[in-house]
Amino acid sequence: MKKNYLIFALAIAGFISFSFINKPAESAPVEYKVVTVVESIVPNGLGRSRMISATEDKDYKEFTTLRSDDKDKDEKNKSKRDELRIKNYEETKLLNFYNLGGIRFQNIATNDAIMTSKINTMIAEGWELAFINTGVESEGGKGDGKGIYITRYTFKR
Repeated sequence: MKKNYLIFALAIAGFISFSFINKPAESAPVEYKVVTVVESIVPNGLGRSRMISATEDKDYKEFTTLRSDDKDKDEKNKSKRDELRIKNYEETKLLNFYNLGGIRFQNIATNDAIMTSKINTMIAEGWELAFINTGVESEGGKGDGKGIYITRYTFKR
């Protein structure tokens, strides 16, 4: 009889501990942060290159208009541009790709070192690099030889 109670007690203990072990952990909310790098591809070093990171948050819903087929039911957004604009952000100077002598590889290496420093700092702060998106606007179809190279780094934690 004691053997049956012991088996029953062990079975209950095993069931209880198993239910705690396999219980899925509550997931914490994920936070994202975007760092944008704008590098000038304007000849003769006349452009500006920067790394930009917002230091304040904005809620997109405050600046969104809801549209529908029924124009009378549209909820037009009344926000002003100055309400939308971020006033607190980090702006890190970078070097332009070009100088008077043409493309400057030392400038590219310098920018890479600065961007790597930012990425390493954010990783040390608990961020994980999730996505990288790039885009180039060169000459704008006008043959003016001007443009920018943009890279967006999206981090999460």
